[in-house]
Amino acid sequence: MFKPKYFISLELLDNIKKITSVVTQLNARTYTNIILHKFERKARDLSAHASTSIEGNPLPLTDVKALLKSRPEHLRDTEREVLNYNNALVWLEKELKRSIPLTITGDVIHKIHAFVMDSLMAETKLQDYRNKPVFVNDPREHKTIYWPPDQQDVQNLMREFIEFINHSQKDMDPLLVAGIFHKQFVIIHPFIDGNGRTVRLITKALLASMGLNTFNLFSFENYYNNNVTNYFTYVGERGNYYDIVDKIDFTPWLVYFTGGIIDELLRVSKELDKEVLTPQTILSEHEEKMLAYIDRKGFITDRIYSTLTKRAKATRNLDFQKLISLGIIKMEGKGKATYYKRV
Repeated sequence: MFKPKYFISLELLDNIKKITSVVTQLNARTYTNIILHKFERKARDLSAHASTSIEGNPLPLTDVKALLKSRPEHLRDTEREVLNYNNALVWLEKELKRSIPLTITGDVIHKIHAFVMDSLMAETKLQDYRNKPVFVNDPREHKTIYWPPDQQDVQNLMREFIEFINHSQKDMDPLLVAGIFHKQFVIIHPFIDGNGRTVRLITKALLASMGLNTFNLFSFENYYNNNVTNYFTYVGERGNYYDIVDKIDFTPWLVYFTGGIIDELLRVSKELDKEVLTPQTILSEHEEKMLAYIDRKGFITDRIYSTLTKRAKATRNLDFQKLISLGIIKMEGKGKATYYKRV
């Protein structure tokens, strides 16, 4: 039975209190849909860049933004890694709209891992946990520093671990649940590849339970990417799993983990303070109707939009152009087959 060892130190307690305070302040604010969409897209770009960068992806943030906007047909592996992560984020956001907290199951974990490794790993290797040993190397020391559990033990370790997480979601602070999940997943290292990106996505889903209404606006992966050495130091372990398993203390990691969330929440809070309400950042009633229809049906045409509003064709075109320029919708098709969908 998985039972992590940790204690609520004064520093960890202070971090949890600080996060609760910042979350309360953020939830008390009101933002227009345009501002929320702008920050959601920025956070998604940042997360896709940061999480893949942690694993060594060389694409700079500017290239990541351009890639996610253009989505070319032919992709290099570095580009596919970024698009895969973004696709997983989009899927997670939809799932979280249906259910918070998200129930963590083996199927959910494999689904997210499949998103992360789509077209990067043979399909047969995506069906289950790893069936061979893996090792964690330190590129600076040029040697192996950690030996995860043997492949024959992974299935049972993951089953016990998932049971603990889902049970803990009922009575444990979501910050602790998410933090413990993150580190233990790394310790077990259940997949041949893609463990880091998969666990950061699931951690993101678990953090949605902490009551932050503007959850989609921040990217905790960004903090890790700016502190990669510290991240690997705290989240990882050294030695053979079987020699150290009973000695692992989650407390230092939980302090670092919650400190990173504070850092990112404060960054986003400061950026939101700079936003000013203008006619361009406020959606009109007819524009709200358009977006609501797109969210329900997946797309809208000018003909359909004309049934939702009494606006003339020229002004409807201006509405479409405004939302396109703001990066909220995009145009697909040509001529009479033209339609609009969310970016």
